[in-house]
Amino acid sequence: MERLGTGIGWRPEIADAVERMPGIDWVEAVAENVCPGHLPDSLRRLRERGITVVPHGVSLGLGGADRPDAGRLTALAERAQALGSPLVTEHIAFVRAGGSLTASPHLEAGHLLPVPRTRDALDVLCENVRIAQDALPVPLAVENIAALICWPGEEMTEGQFLYDLADRTGVRLLIDVANLHTNHVNRAEDPAKALAELPLEAIAYVHVAGGFERDGVWHDSHAHPVPRPVLDILTDLASRVSPAGVLLERDENFPEPAELEHELSAIRRALEAGAVERVKTELRSAAGATAAQRTEPEGVGAELLGAAGAGRQERTRGGDGERLGAAALGRPGEARGGDGAPFVGARATPREGARGARGEAPAGAGTALRGDETGAAGATRGAFGLPPQEDAGDARQRLGLAQAALLSALVAGTPVPEGFDRVRVGVQARALAAKRADVVAKVAPELPVILGDEYRTAFLGYAQTHPMTDGYRRDALAFAEHLLSTGRSGDPRARRELREWWLERSGPAPRSRRPVQRLARATRRVLARR
Repeated sequence: MERLGTGIGWRPEIADAVERMPGIDWVEAVAENVCPGHLPDSLRRLRERGITVVPHGVSLGLGGADRPDAGRLTALAERAQALGSPLVTEHIAFVRAGGSLTASPHLEAGHLLPVPRTRDALDVLCENVRIAQDALPVPLAVENIAALICWPGEEMTEGQFLYDLADRTGVRLLIDVANLHTNHVNRAEDPAKALAELPLEAIAYVHVAGGFERDGVWHDSHAHPVPRPVLDILTDLASRVSPAGVLLERDENFPEPAELEHELSAIRRALEAGAVERVKTELRSAAGATAAQRTEPEGVGAELLGAAGAGRQERTRGGDGERLGAAALGRPGEARGGDGAPFVGARATPREGARGARGEAPAGAGTALRGDETGAAGATRGAFGLPPQEDAGDARQRLGLAQAALLSALVAGTPVPEGFDRVRVGVQARALAAKRADVVAKVAPELPVILGDEYRTAFLGYAQTHPMTDGYRRDALAFAEHLLSTGRSGDPRARRELREWWLERSGPAPRSRRPVQRLARATRRVLARR
């Protein structure tokens, strides 16, 4: 992975400030907000200066039960090519559910929701990631997300889930340390444990962002300063590995440029503190190895090495003489597939320690690869004791039913599925409705102007009984239709303006602004009032 350095999330609201900021090595842009044929002037100027631009997708839903939409994959690929990006990124999340897979209404979350850390969800996610990898012209990295709720019956920790994902697909990881902090507060998960279980060599880059705590729940708002606990997690990560890039995210409530620069400086200091600890650890390890060599009796080391060399030839072969893979022998960093390429994360892992604690044999111990799988996929599964890969069809249906039930409870008011914390589901449902109101106000800024102070109350009331089914722009039109059809659009002036707005945008093409056409429309309105 090429070194990216220190970057910031590019947003139109701070585009000019980002261009002037010192020490910005790269930026990340929300992929869905970039049109390949009409790049914003600011992004074009940054690219001309040699600043790397990475598209960051939010709508693929790789953790959903359905296969990734081909149109969305094509759009993401086009943005990567238009920006000349070295990689693209997405999220380990689901954003929609229902439809033909579950014979239930199609629902959109409008937000990133967590996938259950189960074998079913992992199988589906791995297949979806492979589909995306095949469709994209550059490498893919996927991000851990923040969560307000926990799935019942989870089978893995976050670190184990991410390790298996990278191990089975070769996908890179985008680690958001702010999301690790969020999950620490909301789900009592230890960030240090998660970092210890991660395949550090698979990390593409790191996100840092702010949030706020309310009633014991941490909200990953991307609209507040980065708190000290998040910087401490970044330092912990940097004490283990030197990340190729670190990026500050800010999506709204933008402060003055000087404050953003101050946050970037704090991020650099946190990285430096981690690097110092990493060097200290390496020096202590080197000193310990040197001391051990000095205390070793002369000749003992050579004898041990000779005996090891004599035995190694036998241990690297199975009962039938077939040569075993490096990962099966527990040699870190040496596992390779049939093409000689090293696996991502093929090394001695925390999972092996967990196997021992449970009394299980180490993965791959004393057995060679068997079954129909060949190459890297088969070798990886054999090395880590995973069953041969099967079709994820049944897992998709089980996952789809579970996700549809949860999303329906969140956006359509159906009963909360068994095993979920009802209070937390309520918190998540209100957060989704609030975000939906905020985003509709951004994509259709005329609505808050037309409706005034009544906009938010009216929209939240609408959202309680009208789930989103087709994106935010369609949601804005449906909201306006609802107000017009129910007569809840306020005073007569607001109703007229709302009707004009809806007519302008609901047809197959914008209405003509030619004087003759405008006069004809005005005449029809006058006659209609008579």
